Amino acid sequence: MLTEGTEDGAMQENSLLQVYRSICAKLRTDSDSLATGTLSLSHGDLFNMVHQVEASCKTTPRIAIVDGGGTPPEPISVYLGGTLDLGWTSGQRALRENGLQEEVDKHSRPEGQEMKIGNAEGNIIFSRGREGAADPEKKRPEIDRSVLRKLLLDAVPSESVKWGHPLTSARALGPDKHELTFSNGATVQCDILVGADGANSRVQPLVSPATPIYSGITGAEISIAPEIVAQDDLKAIRELVGQGSLFSLGSNKFLGAQMNGDGRIRTYAWFRGPEDWRLPQTPNEVRRVLFDTYAPEGWSPTLLQLIERCDDAAICLRPLYYLPVAHTWEHVRGVTLVGDAAHLMTPFAGGAANIGMLDGLELGLALVDAIAGGKTDEEREAAIAAFEKTMFERAEKMAVFANANMEAFFRPDAAKAIVERAKAVIKEGMPGHKANAA
Repeated sequence: MLTEGTEDGAMQENSLLQVYRSICAKLRTDSDSLATGTLSLSHGDLFNMVHQVEASCKTTPRIAIVDGGGTPPEPISVYLGGTLDLGWTSGQRALRENGLQEEVDKHSRPEGQEMKIGNAEGNIIFSRGREGAADPEKKRPEIDRSVLRKLLLDAVPSESVKWGHPLTSARALGPDKHELTFSNGATVQCDILVGADGANSRVQPLVSPATPIYSGITGAEISIAPEIVAQDDLKAIRELVGQGSLFSLGSNKFLGAQMNGDGRIRTYAWFRGPEDWRLPQTPNEVRRVLFDTYAPEGWSPTLLQLIERCDDAAICLRPLYYLPVAHTWEHVRGVTLVGDAAHLMTPFAGGAANIGMLDGLELGLALVDAIAGGKTDEEREAAIAAFEKTMFERAEKMAVFANANMEAFFRPDAAKAIVERAKAVIKEGMPGHKANAA
């Protein structure tokens, strides 16, 4: 997507929507400068930030925020991934500080906090309901990605977003200028470039040579359509999953099922395998291959229904990658990264989307302070570098936690190991956060 200034020169620079309203409020002045940028939502970064919107002088820098690009405004929701639990000090904070808490409360599902951990035989060995739900700081309500995406898009003027601008290349024109080229042939020059373009970022090479590392875990995302979930013969799996999430573990394999807000049960079937493992060409073949991966090792018939009854139109290959745990870079003038582009990790910490949202909020606020405060270019770059340092420290803690969890998920005594780790998180909180408030 591409966002650009209005005809009267008001700057409308978006990167992932959520900080847009607060920055608008703080930077509401006239300007005849014009800037362009890009926006899209990918890999759980769907929050990342908005950068300055209306500026106070002709020297306001042009800020481009690049993400995956190209997704139409009303995509089929089954392809947008599952649900996200929003932490009070991270994802919820990014929304709350932009006046969107009421919308979060309206569209999120506190009941989605329910979690069960079980074994391959379908026995539940640990469960947790909505403990602490009366305390807003202990809530981690779930919200479907498709719902969150719409909430964010509705929060900005529709004319500020242009679709169909996937980035193909970015190159430096000097110490403070970059040129972006898009697949539709459009080009843009900018003074500040923010890469929010996910795992295979085209912006990241400007600051770091790091490349994603294959985790050794591959598999598929599948789901059962709401109208099928409601059928009588699926009552057992419907009750087993409950209103939140079910993690089933055994024989170095994982079936993670979650109830979505529309009644769909979405499942991640992950296991150790080669990087070149691929899904067969037809849905029936996919079901057969996945069934044969789990069934011979004693997985319960009820759990196998997650595979047998999956939706033909909602099957996606999902190999897992991560960036080096301590991924950092020396600050490069005019460029930075947020979200997965900066700190791609596996999903086993449950925190990547939340810290991606927090990245966006904090970078957006740093830019507002520098630009609206009339600071020099050098002071602005120092503020971005300071943001990066904070982001590095936060992301490293979460990445260490994610990798440790990943190893615990795929071992012979996985169910027992994950229960112990879940209890520790409940008691101590996520890395870098107080208990239950990540």
